[in-house]
Amino acid sequence: MTILLFVMLGLFIFMMFRRNKKTQQQQTQLQSKFAPGVEVMTSFGLYGRIVEIDEEENKVLLELSPGNTATVHRQAVTKIVEPVVAAEEETVVPDDASSLTTETADRPAPAADAPRTETPDETLRRLNDEGKKDS
Repeated sequence: MTILLFVMLGLFIFMMFRRNKKTQQQQTQLQSKFAPGVEVMTSFGLYGRIVEIDEEENKVLLELSPGNTATVHRQAVTKIVEPVVAAEEETVVPDDASSLTTETADRPAPAADAPRTETPDETLRRLNDEGKKDS
């Protein structure tokens, strides 16, 4: 029984060291990608662009917005922010709300068991009636 206890303890210690080693490797790999102009996020949620890296003191100068800079410890920078590629799909925006209440060829009529949508006049009446009840 004691042998099993020592084996479990040894396995626990081995897993703990292994996890720390992986974390250090990931941090080293991330920091090797740091260069001026890279968009990053700090561990406390600040987003900015790297302006300067001080290797001797482990400091990074971040530009948070034009003219605003902050100096943080190099290890506080935890994530490189990848630029978001916008999907190039065209959205059609109706000129008025009539397309929301009328049936079109693009949109079939609602099913019989689907909830009915109110017309703008019905919405105004309902809201006016609710206001009268509250008074």
